[in-house]
Amino acid sequence: MPLTFGVLAAAAPASDYVTPGLLGFLVFAVMAVALVFLLKSMNKQFRKITPKAEGTATASAAPGSKAASGSKAAPGEPPAPGTPK
Repeated sequence: MPLTFGVLAAAAPASDYVTPGLLGFLVFAVMAVALVFLLKSMNKQFRKITPKAEGTATASAAPGSKAASGSKAAPGEPPAPGTPK
């Protein structure tokens, strides 16, 4: 009988040994499901974004003109506040 008790004692975890158990698994599963929904939402938001067509406004204007540079100020004058450089 002592041999059987020794085998059972070796197979069981120690009393101070802590395992995550069911609660740890449930927390992990909830976080994984939330991540899936967040990724789906992010992809939907990214699909709504339309890229700006670069070069269409400057390609139609002649080089050196005021429309091409985006400035309405005279050549020696500083641009008005709030205008792009």
